[in-house]
Amino acid sequence: MRGWWREIAGLVLPVACGGCGRARTELCARCREELAGPGPRRVRPRPEPAGLPVVHASAPYADAVRAVLLAHKERGALSLAGPLGSALAGAVEAAAGRSGASGTGPLLLVPVPSSRRSVRARGHDPTRRIALAAAGRLRCRGRAARVIPVLRQRRAVADQSGLGARARFANLAGALEVVAGGARLMAGGQVVLVDDLMTTGASLREAARALRAVHPPFIPGQHGGTAENGATESGFVQPAAAVVACSPSSFELNRN
Repeated sequence: MRGWWREIAGLVLPVACGGCGRARTELCARCREELAGPGPRRVRPRPEPAGLPVVHASAPYADAVRAVLLAHKERGALSLAGPLGSALAGAVEAAAGRSGASGTGPLLLVPVPSSRRSVRARGHDPTRRIALAAAGRLRCRGRAARVIPVLRQRRAVADQSGLGARARFANLAGALEVVAGGARLMAGGQVVLVDDLMTTGASLREAARALRAVHPPFIPGQHGGTAENGATESGFVQPAAAVVACSPSSFELNRN
């Protein structure tokens, strides 16, 4: 009900830019350009945790980008899912292009799941909504793409916002699992983990661990792989990952 009311309200109430507040536009040209960022690039948090998949992002998490993400996630500006999805789509394409996984099947976007508590509080699932918009944008570009929400929380976790890096990793360790039949849904496609924001990398690392736990068909054996292509010590290739934004320092550490 809450999400439905927000969508209706957006049609009849005055609109302001989600990035800078300029009147009569949901996202002005300047903020839209900032959201596009420097273009999708590989990014690394500092420090980079072991087990983190190769991550691509579209923009640094600052200024207008930060405002747009918060407006969509926390204030229910649902119309911003479209521009955010466009930014994520670019990162997904870059991530899929650098992935060590084989196959030419469709792009399969796997959202990092939100807790049921946060979805109820916000009235919507922001990451899934952005992922759906990104998949639609990719299809418009001629790429077969769909969203498969195969991850779920297997136990309650604390709110990450007040936690430091070490506490975030401990909070999420073992928290996610693949739903029954999830490995079958991922077969034959290029899997890309997606989220709206990366800070420490804790969520993406845990999501990648949950996918590896079921040894799904999209992770082929790679003998002699390296960390650059995502290979693990067990010989399996990590799934790729893409986010709309990450900290500016993660972009500064980029080494394409």
